Amino acid sequence: MSESRDSSVIAIDGGGTQCRLALDDGKSIVAAETGSANVSTDFDGALSEIFAGLDSLAERADLKLESLSRIPAFVGLAGMTGASISERLHAALPFTHVRIEDDRAAALRGALGLADGAIAHCGTGSFFAAQSQGTMRSAGGWGPVLGDEASAHFVGKAALSLTLKTIDGQYPTSPLAKRILTDCDGTAGIVCLAGSASPSKFGALAPLVTEFAKRGDMLAEHIMRAGARDISTMLQVIGWHSGLPVCLTGGIGAHYAPYLPAELQNDLTPPLDEPLAGALSLAAEFAQEVLA
Repeated sequence: MSESRDSSVIAIDGGGTQCRLALDDGKSIVAAETGSANVSTDFDGALSEIFAGLDSLAERADLKLESLSRIPAFVGLAGMTGASISERLHAALPFTHVRIEDDRAAALRGALGLADGAIAHCGTGSFFAAQSQGTMRSAGGWGPVLGDEASAHFVGKAALSLTLKTIDGQYPTSPLAKRILTDCDGTAGIVCLAGSASPSKFGALAPLVTEFAKRGDMLAEHIMRAGARDISTMLQVIGWHSGLPVCLTGGIGAHYAPYLPAELQNDLTPPLDEPLAGALSLAAEFAQEVLA
C-alpha cells in the first residue's frame, strides 16, 4: 500500500498496560502494539508510546508518517479526565482530523456493537459503562488514587495490604500471603514496593491473586469478592438491571464471574470483540462525518 485512500481510518486504543493501533484501508487492517498509554499518570510517556506505535504502523503499511497524519483518526485513551488533556493531545498529535475520547466508548462499542448492554472493564484501571438506544452512561475511571474499583491495580494493592494485616493478626495467614512475603523479601520489601510501584506494577500481582483464588485461598477470595461487590454496585449506578447483557472485559474482568451475585451471573455474555475493533468502528463513523 503506497498511498492512503479516502476510506482509510486509524484507530488508537491506549490503556494502562498497552497501546494498540490499527490502520484500516477498507481492504485490510495493519496493527501495531506498544506500551502503557495513560495520559493522566504519564502524559509524555503515553505520547511517546503513541508515536512509537504510529512509526511502527507507517513502516508496516509502507507509508510515511505524513501520509498517516492525513487519515481520519479516533483516539481512545485511559486517563482522559477533561478538556485540558484533550487540548494538549490535539496539539501534540500529528493528525489533521482526529476525535479524542477516553477509552470507554471504544471498549463499549467493541464489546456490544450497537446493542443495549453494559460492561465492567477491569484492566490495569477500571471503568463501567452502559448503552441504551444509542445513549452511553458511564462511571468510574477516576484513576488509581481515587478510583479504579476492581481493577488489577486494586487487586494487587489489596494483596499487599492484606498480607501486612496478616502479620498484625487482623487476618489469618494464607498461602497467598506467604508467597507474597517470600517474593518481596518480607514486610520491608512490601512497604518499599508499595511506596514506588506504578499502577501497572501493582497490577502485575493480580494474576497471582486470581491463581490462588482458584485454589480456594481465603485471602485471595476475600479480595475477589470485594472487587465483585464493587462491580455489582457500579453497574447498578449506571442503570444495569436484570435481563440486560453484561460483558466483563479487561485482563482481570472475567475472573470476577464466580464471585458476582447470581442475577448478574445470569446476564453475563462474552464480548463481541476487543476495544480496538470498537475504536475502528468509531473511527469509521468519524471519517464519514469528516468526508460528508
